[in-house]
Amino acid sequence: MTHPTHDVFNQPEPLGDVNLFRIDAALQAAVSAYGGEPARPRLEAYGGLAGGELGRHGRLANRYPPELCTHDAYGRRIDEVEFHPSYHALMRAAIAHGIHSLPWEGEPGGHVARAALELLHDQADCGTDCPITMTYACIPSLRASPALAAEWIPKILSREYDGRARPMAEKTGVTIGMAMTEKQGGTDVRANTTRAAPLNEAVGGAECYELTGHKWFCSAPMSDAFLTLAQTDEGLGCFLLPRFRPDGSRNAFHLQRLKDKLGNRSNASSEVEFAGAFAWLLGEPGRGVATIIEMVALTRFCCMVGSAAIMRQAMVQVMHHIRRRRVFGRLLIEQPLMRNVAADLMLESEAALWLTLRVAAALDAAERDPAAANLVRLATALGKYWICKRAPGHINEAQECLGGLGYVEENILPRLYREAPVNSIWEGSGNVQCLDMMRALGRTPAVLDTVLAVLEEVRGEHAGYDAALDALKPRLADAADDAFGARRRAERLALLLEARLLIEHTPAHVANAFIRSRLNPDTLAYGGLEDPAAADWLLARLDPG
Repeated sequence: MTHPTHDVFNQPEPLGDVNLFRIDAALQAAVSAYGGEPARPRLEAYGGLAGGELGRHGRLANRYPPELCTHDAYGRRIDEVEFHPSYHALMRAAIAHGIHSLPWEGEPGGHVARAALELLHDQADCGTDCPITMTYACIPSLRASPALAAEWIPKILSREYDGRARPMAEKTGVTIGMAMTEKQGGTDVRANTTRAAPLNEAVGGAECYELTGHKWFCSAPMSDAFLTLAQTDEGLGCFLLPRFRPDGSRNAFHLQRLKDKLGNRSNASSEVEFAGAFAWLLGEPGRGVATIIEMVALTRFCCMVGSAAIMRQAMVQVMHHIRRRRVFGRLLIEQPLMRNVAADLMLESEAALWLTLRVAAALDAAERDPAAANLVRLATALGKYWICKRAPGHINEAQECLGGLGYVEENILPRLYREAPVNSIWEGSGNVQCLDMMRALGRTPAVLDTVLAVLEEVRGEHAGYDAALDALKPRLADAADDAFGARRRAERLALLLEARLLIEHTPAHVANAFIRSRLNPDTLAYGGLEDPAAADWLLARLDPG
């Protein structure tokens, strides 16, 4: 029964289908600036999917999370995970559009195009990005064993999603997962106790082992094979462990339970037991960390993409709301204080987006350009640290822009807020990224020289930027040895990289707003911008209609 007191007015209509690429001027500009323009038709198409059909699938895949099935009805061990059909729809779309494969297909600007596609996909659902990311990132590690690479990579790069639990030879496409973490070691993978016993034979051109042990986190446990670490007589080794043994029988890969996570709920994460599981050695025995870090470097970059993406989707929701909701007789977007807060949130998102796509461009150039490789080496650690650290607070402030509506489950913002912490934890927490920064600076002095050269390119454009850069330089002299102060250095380097990119790619008053509010702030909360003109420009960068 409808009562006359329940008339709904002064509430925006729900955000309908939008093309997330077309409405985003900053994403379009960054893609064009970094060599991704040939991918524009592909991005236009996926922007429409992510802002429509895939968004609806994302809601369902997170509302109905995966379920573990250890045995079939007759008592046979199967160790499978069942997903809602929307999960498979999301996977099918991502793989069909090459989010897992573009950089390895030889297309110029492949990393930029892939990162932009991933940024769109993650606005619909982040959970499915976990298996997509690992499938994309495994290629460098697999190449450590050419015979295995020749057999597996064609199926990995396939544009056909095949979610069946079948031996690799029977499938049209495969996905790859990862299992590194053990409960007693966590980040310290060298403390792993899983053992690898050689079988003294080679199958598929690689040495075979049996693995026995337990992994505390196995990501995407329905993948067709997993990169994992285990102890050999020579030290820690990296292995490719398939779901099915070469003879087609199920491998001794036993799922113990699924993790009940804060967010990332459409994706399955599990504890797993290797009970004499068959695996191939990748690379050299005793060189497991060096082999798997080739994969981890790329998955860390994808954490940057994921955090930038959910910040962007939060701003889609904010801009839709404040352009339609009236408070005190005026639209929220016309209220000066709300304009300041929303513009400041847009500024944070813009900076994250430019830094992410700049690293993607460096990835495209890294094989032929040592300076680009140096930039990737340091900027990935810095971006993973800073962008992922900023996302939770950013999305919380976005919720506040919507008030109570931003806190209820009918809105996407609670899901984004639960999602936000994961990228700062997975693939190495903030402290690990700072230690990685220290390692890069200590082992390869050219890395810092490259990044400083990049920062120097815009010297003279803004006095506040120049002063911040000059103040940081002396503190970098002992950066490789001072763990206690590593976070301060990582934060300042990340902020300077973001400021440098905004100086190059945005109007002077916008870059000035970032420099004044981030490099020399007199307030720590969002909404402290001083220039209304900068707010005007930023609020026009994302238009959901």
